Amino acid sequence: MSVEQNLAPLRSSRPLPVVFGTGAAIGVLGGMIGLGGAEFRLPLLIGLFGFAALSAVILNKAMSLVVVLVALPARLAAVPAAEVAARWPVAGNLLAGSLLGAWAGATWAVRMRPATLYKVLAALMVLMAAALVLTHTATLGALALPLWAQVPAGVVAGFGIGVVAAIMGVAGGELLIPTIVLLFGEDIKTAGSLSLLVSLPTMLVAFARYSRDGSFAVLGANLRFTAVMAAGSIVGAVLGGLLLGVFPDVVLIPALAVILLVSAIKLARHD
Repeated sequence: MSVEQNLAPLRSSRPLPVVFGTGAAIGVLGGMIGLGGAEFRLPLLIGLFGFAALSAVILNKAMSLVVVLVALPARLAAVPAAEVAARWPVAGNLLAGSLLGAWAGATWAVRMRPATLYKVLAALMVLMAAALVLTHTATLGALALPLWAQVPAGVVAGFGIGVVAAIMGVAGGELLIPTIVLLFGEDIKTAGSLSLLVSLPTMLVAFARYSRDGSFAVLGANLRFTAVMAAGSIVGAVLGGLLLGVFPDVVLIPALAVILLVSAIKLARHD
């Protein structure tokens, strides 16, 4: 398999207002559930804008990085930085695995045959749908593991999350937040801030690995596209945050999970 097969075509011909509007719509969806929406963006990059699998993953990762950088200061304003810093062992534990996982995931994504990558992305979208439902409909409690089991469990969980985040081009908050709650007993709000601190270096490591194989050509060819969709995603996320609570979770979460599952089916059948 050549990297070029997974990257072509490099450009989208869609007009910029459509790009911005799509980013905004994704941002609204993500904002209403407290996430960046990258899991919803990926299938649209492939199905609507015509990018091949690896191109879509890299573009998704770039926009996820922008969204995380914008969200981090706002999140730290909601949860004091000192409070987050006091929990640095949690972030460090997960990073010990997620940095390795991000490198491994990006390596595997670059080397996969296109047909295989589409199917892997489809399977991971099903995983995201399950995580979305679990996080927002179940009451999560700490597993209360002893320290000797908690630390290796954190490394293993971090590795798996790093792999998923690198292959899908997402920040990984959908998986990080419930993991932090279950393994380390943090509340949801603190877990959200810690997830951003873990996501940022994890995404940078994935970027470093993707840059080694000429994969960044898609970014160079689509800088305006990336900037416009990222701007739309940020505007939409703010609007979605304002709409938080307007739609009850009992309606919103199953609907979003169905969107992910339908997208997964389409990706699995992608030629």
